[in-house]
Amino acid sequence: MTVESVTPEPRTHPETKPGEPPLADGALPLLGHGWKLVRDPLAFLTGLRAQGDVVRLRLGPKTVYAVTVPELTGTIALSPDYIIAGPLWESLESLLGKEGVATANGPLHRRQRRTIQPAFRLDAIPRYGPVMEEEVRALVARWRSRESVDATTEAFRLAVRISVRCLMHDTCNEMRAERISSALATLFRGMYQRMVVPLGPLYRVPLPANREFNRALADLHLLVDEIVAERRASGQKPNDLLTALLEARDGNGDPIGEQEIHDQVVAMLTAGDESIGSMVMSLLLVLTEHPDLADKIRNEANSVAGEGPIAFEDVRKLTYTANVVVETMRLHPSVWILTRRAVTDTALGGYRIPAGADIVYSPYAIQRDARSFARHEEFDPDRWLPERSAEVPKHAMSPFSVGNRKCPADHFSMAELTLVTAEVARAFRLEQTPDSDARTRIGITLRPRGLRLRPVAR
Repeated sequence: MTVESVTPEPRTHPETKPGEPPLADGALPLLGHGWKLVRDPLAFLTGLRAQGDVVRLRLGPKTVYAVTVPELTGTIALSPDYIIAGPLWESLESLLGKEGVATANGPLHRRQRRTIQPAFRLDAIPRYGPVMEEEVRALVARWRSRESVDATTEAFRLAVRISVRCLMHDTCNEMRAERISSALATLFRGMYQRMVVPLGPLYRVPLPANREFNRALADLHLLVDEIVAERRASGQKPNDLLTALLEARDGNGDPIGEQEIHDQVVAMLTAGDESIGSMVMSLLLVLTEHPDLADKIRNEANSVAGEGPIAFEDVRKLTYTANVVVETMRLHPSVWILTRRAVTDTALGGYRIPAGADIVYSPYAIQRDARSFARHEEFDPDRWLPERSAEVPKHAMSPFSVGNRKCPADHFSMAELTLVTAEVARAFRLEQTPDSDARTRIGITLRPRGLRLRPVAR
């Protein structure tokens, strides 16, 4: 049976103009819908589908268009009429800059993709295997001697060490890794508030929260400058992403600028720490909530690796584990909200979208939509078996995006997450401690709020 995506009839609305989408319910004077995005954003965005394929939101003084159906999110991702911009990216600009692959558009973005893509080609991923193996085994070894672990600290420590060691060849020591994770945690908290309540000048007032944000931002940028300067001074050219950036040339054959190198490194650190760390935490939560699935993962890992540790080349054989990872991405995506900007007058779902308009959509809401997924709230890894995954409507599940904005590190990330999940499930039965807080923490990314675990050796 094929699960069809149902397109509801557009609602009539007293504030709707000809060709203009309906205004979503619940806007307040001055704040608009920002208060709902602060109070309960996941429920708010999930509920928008019932109001139409495209609806208008008000965030402070701005009007934003929310897209709620997968076919239109695919249009946004693939059409040149929309670029990376909007409230999300404006909130991230102080961190990511304007010259990195995450935020650049047009010819600059295409050149940057060509620069970094070789580091993430499918045939290049195995060279990162030894680092991933070493870091995951070190995590398992640490946990064997502990009665409880702070999953937040452990997940982000693992993520940042793997990303830095693989992409910048051991340029980061323990102290720097901890500073990077700490700075990013502070920054992502502040950037979410700046996205949903864009009050511009008020964030420059020297209040304690603003001072903490600015200190974290300055520290992260200082760390990146130190890493780049040390690599230049060393004269070494290992086969990694940082070398590729330092050796890259622009369209005229000249070295790319220092700011672009800086912004690229920040973008890689951000993705490797915040996004992957959040997904590791969600996977650990899934292992506690579904011990039967953890047993299946353990059995698969044992059948593939036997008595020895899981080798990187075994990862592609861990098909059930990979399906658990994908299903976790569906129900607990780290990236849950995305924004784009129209660069020309265009149309979506039959509605007029003016040039310069910002568009927002939620992978979280789309991936939990009953119109696209049978038993949409059920955790079912088998929905990703080849004979069943064809039932999922196009663009209803795109955890790494599509088109020219597709994450260049998709194979890298899947290999890392699959290896971590298999090794942990093989070594431990995980239980939450009494002081654990598994509620969803909502920021720029999603993750469990304060997950604490008891690793019981198998």
